[in-house]
Amino acid sequence: FLARFLVKMAANNAVLNRLEQKGAEADQVIEYLKQQVALLKEKAILQASLREEKKLRVENAKLKKEIEGLKQELIQAEIRNGVKQVAVPPSTTVSTALFSDDISQPTAVASPPDSKDQIKGEDEENKKKQKVEKKGEKREKKRQPATGSSDVKTVDVSLLDLRVGCIITAQKHPDADTLYVEEVDVGEASPRTVVSGLVKHVPLDQV
Repeated sequence: FLARFLVKMAANNAVLNRLEQKGAEADQVIEYLKQQVALLKEKAILQASLREEKKLRVENAKLKKEIEGLKQELIQAEIRNGVKQVAVPPSTTVSTALFSDDISQPTAVASPPDSKDQIKGEDEENKKKQKVEKKGEKREKKRQPATGSSDVKTVDVSLLDLRVGCIITAQKHPDADTLYVEEVDVGEASPRTVVSGLVKHVPLDQV
């Protein structure tokens, strides 16, 4: 009986050892799977970031094209409105000097501007000077009196029809407080009706 019991115990121990080994292997497999899942997540994140970066680059290129198109439209509109376009001079390039034992500080050397840009700048300056001179000449001509217009027409007094009349009646204007309505006899068949602004200067009883 004891022998059988010992045999069974030995068999059970062997089974337990196998189960423990399988459990350890299962733990290793689970850990490996966890690592693989983490790697897959990182790959997915990298792929998503790369896709987003590509999208941003495409959108950036589109925006640059739109900006260039808007710039051209603005330039055309300014040209139509008579706004002169001034050429922007190229930026001066600065070359840094190499450090040596004798030189303690770098020296910057500016490249000379192109001859074409110099010619354009000189032409623009000459045009501006000519415009200023023309404006000054026009102003001087305007200030000078007109010498050719010496033949001033004289007024012929004989053409005027001057008459002396007698005020018959005078009353205030119904629609204006500063006016009189008067009937004046100038030697004609019927007196003339005259409206005068004498209210502030002559009282009604003295008219």
